[in-house]
Amino acid sequence: MDNMSVKSPLLRIQGFDIPENFVYPLFFLMLLVYVALVTSNTGVLLLIISEKSLQQPMYVLFCNLSVNDLLGNTVLIPRLMLDIISSERQISYNECVLQAFCSHTYGSASHFILIIMAFDRYVAINHPLRYASVMTTDAVVKLSVSAWGLSLVLVSILLGLTVRLSRCHSLIQNAYCDNAGLFKLSCEDVTINNIYGLFFTVVLFACSMGSICVTYLQIAVVCWNKKNKDLNTKALQTCASHLVLFLVMWATGFLTIILHRFPNYPDLRKVSYILFHVIPANLNPIIYAMQTKLLREKILQMFNRKVTNF
Repeated sequence: MDNMSVKSPLLRIQGFDIPENFVYPLFFLMLLVYVALVTSNTGVLLLIISEKSLQQPMYVLFCNLSVNDLLGNTVLIPRLMLDIISSERQISYNECVLQAFCSHTYGSASHFILIIMAFDRYVAINHPLRYASVMTTDAVVKLSVSAWGLSLVLVSILLGLTVRLSRCHSLIQNAYCDNAGLFKLSCEDVTINNIYGLFFTVVLFACSMGSICVTYLQIAVVCWNKKNKDLNTKALQTCASHLVLFLVMWATGFLTIILHRFPNYPDLRKVSYILFHVIPANLNPIIYAMQTKLLREKILQMFNRKVTNF
């Protein structure tokens, strides 16, 4: 048992064992990554909000991704940076629960938003004449609200089952706070936490993988049957980036979950979780902005105006 009182509101975070000469280089690397993702995602958001021509259903989905990326990384990276240069690495229990809640919401919302984006691409490629009537702004807003609402409900239950437990330890055996790290602080029976956690994971991954496989298979069938060069090019341009980002997110997320069952690889688990947040958040605005003609043109126009004025 920890030598810190179990009644104390403070927890200790294990973090990374970083050699002293790497502390500040790693800190500034994390700072650079965070500034880059905040700048790019905020820039895409402001551009879509300010340009009336970009206020279309597809770009509403981009806004969802940017908001989610900003949320998920703002609760994680600044705290990691603080722990890198701090020797104490303490966090209050309430702050730890909040970080875990936001982090899990980010993960589940990412899956649901990508499901909606896959459906959007399916309608655009397989039923182009019906796209305007199916993927209306109202429809996309309702789908987005459903994605966020379902994520909040699932994560609220997940963390609700954990905060009911008493604590007999005070060390989070991670570099961050998550549900597994929190319920491992308890000496009570956590069978129900493991069962619901497994249910949560299976439902999330099965829904995302299933929907992605079904929609992309149908897109592939249409492209194969029509043998239309323009259609195939459009499908490749719009779907490849979405699929790559989904696979990166899925792989790092799945690796993190699996490594919770293998305590001999703690650092690998911590790194995979950070990559799950950082890689998609930095790639999303770059890939989707460059792959989307109208958004790309608006960005280039904005830079050209700035260069001219300068």
